[in-house]
Amino acid sequence: MNESFREAQSHVSSQTVKALALGLGFDLAGIAPATPLPETEFLRDWLARGFAGEMHYLARRVEERVDPQRVLSGAKSAIVVGFVYHHGMRHDFVSGESRVSRYAGGEDYHDVLLDRLRALEAALEVCAGRKLTCRSYVDTGPIQERVLAVYGGLGWIGKNGCVIHPRFGSYFFLGVLFVDLELENDVRIADRCGTCTACLEVCPTQAIVEPRVVDARRCISYTTIEAKEGIPDALRVAQGAHVFGCDLCQEVCPWNRRPTQDVPTDAHGLRARIWPRAEWRAPALRWLLELTPDAWRAATRDTALRRSKYRGLMRNALIAAGNSGDCELLPWIERHRASDDAMLVEHAQWALDRIEALARAATM
Repeated sequence: MNESFREAQSHVSSQTVKALALGLGFDLAGIAPATPLPETEFLRDWLARGFAGEMHYLARRVEERVDPQRVLSGAKSAIVVGFVYHHGMRHDFVSGESRVSRYAGGEDYHDVLLDRLRALEAALEVCAGRKLTCRSYVDTGPIQERVLAVYGGLGWIGKNGCVIHPRFGSYFFLGVLFVDLELENDVRIADRCGTCTACLEVCPTQAIVEPRVVDARRCISYTTIEAKEGIPDALRVAQGAHVFGCDLCQEVCPWNRRPTQDVPTDAHGLRARIWPRAEWRAPALRWLLELTPDAWRAATRDTALRRSKYRGLMRNALIAAGNSGDCELLPWIERHRASDDAMLVEHAQWALDRIEALARAATM
């Protein structure tokens, strides 16, 4: 290999990197500095206020989350990618159905997108003509993806805490690849939330305590997925029909409801893999409550729904069943009241009491 060719290969431009990322199926790509950033320090205050709840792993590796160099020493750039999971379909919920966050009902996005990032690593090594020091994450490591996404020009952090892109809104996953390539950073997009407070107003549990500050302990996405024990009694009615996650603060966001918003093409078939399977678009509460551990394992195979575990999903379904007021669900609720799991017994009793209270109120 002659020296001029070697030299040409050793210089990889930001434009080349982003073109490779888009060619591999990502919808957005940008470059951010792999250094501590002013916004990453906010994590310390957020943790100190107790907003992380049971997510103790966040505090254990806080220094890495603040400083990317502790994640990958020698990293010079952070390649940030986005992948839209908005499927353009709306569902009119009916009685007896539950709600599952739209990202969760298909193939686990962690696996799908991490595979694409690994392919990007390989492509970059070919372009650079050398072995690269790099590390990829899709919501799996001690990093603050949202801050890096902002510095990579993928959007701004909205008042609900989500990254918002002016074309695609907030329904997109983030991935980060740290690499020892010196790349030109992208320009940040200005905050465009303006005076809108729709997300703060719609949150049924008032989890958004101030713009861009979410108390996870009150967030339905946290209580139905991350929390391992009982859901606080004060939050149960507000949970409504949600059994895994919550999209309410995104559903009301004007940037997710614009007529110009569209779903990108899916040349690699990635979006089709992530879109929710039919049974998880609005699962019937009776079907959920009937699931045995084995049936749950089969129904959630290869999905992010595994995160809540079987008992977590049953706990959530019992709350939703109680809030439905549907007396036809009583036999299945009773089945869980006979469980040997004290948490499920307590939530089943709450559901029975809730249905009774709703029936009594309807006759007054």
